[in-house]
Amino acid sequence: MSTHPSTAPTLPEHAPRAPRTSAWRTVHAGAMIAAADFRAMYTWTTWTFGWLARMLSQAVFFALVGKVFSSPGGERYLFVGNALMACAIEAMLVITSSAWERRSGTLPLLVASPAELAWVFVGRSLQWIPSGIATSTTTLLVLGPFFGVHWTVPGAAAMVCLVALTAVGTYCFGLFLSALALSATTWRNTISNVAYLGMMAVCGVEVPVSVWPTAVRWVAWTLPLTHDLLALRGVLDGAPVGTVLLRVLLGTATALGWLALALPAFGRVAASGRRSGTLQSTG
Repeated sequence: MSTHPSTAPTLPEHAPRAPRTSAWRTVHAGAMIAAADFRAMYTWTTWTFGWLARMLSQAVFFALVGKVFSSPGGERYLFVGNALMACAIEAMLVITSSAWERRSGTLPLLVASPAELAWVFVGRSLQWIPSGIATSTTTLLVLGPFFGVHWTVPGAAAMVCLVALTAVGTYCFGLFLSALALSATTWRNTISNVAYLGMMAVCGVEVPVSVWPTAVRWVAWTLPLTHDLLALRGVLDGAPVGTVLLRVLLGTATALGWLALALPAFGRVAASGRRSGTLQSTG
């Protein structure tokens, strides 16, 4: 029996690879896509009277619950927590928007590109950060005086910085969950909702962290929102600068920790998808 040489093309054993794109260029390109997505989703009127109005109403609702059912000071406590929570809720939308890439079938192209997959997704959903900052800042400045929250100029400047820190820190946490959601895109909304509702429960938004058992408190301390919210309450209550800065440092450290976990998690998603041949799955 005769044999015929295969006519299928073969790649050299050590085929040269395209040079990797820098992280900065990759994040910048992802951010441009994020901005285009945001413009496609919102106009200034739909953002203002749709999204912003919804989050303002949520903050007011919880503040009024505090006024009716809580002890003195509960109204202010709940307003501040839920006003800051608005930017965290928006930052957690990174989970949903990251899953769009797999559902639209573009994930194989991203994996094959010379860019690191993790940095693609760092930039891919950045639109939620400035939007979240604007939402929380507007809520705290516009509605704050109605619920006993008054700002000095230095206090307002510190508040804006802490809102930005919260949005970025929560985004880093959301990136880690995004890598998990890429492997189960049908669960993307469930993961996002459970994550932000869990933060509302344990991070001091609705009740102090101290009311929870020790194990739950340890979980809360791993989340940037817990530390950033304590820092914001400290600014409002006139806490020493050192105390506020300590909370800022802890919030920053936990955010960097989640980012450090997220970056290799995206690499594992790519490697697993290659092995199983499921990168093109849109489920």
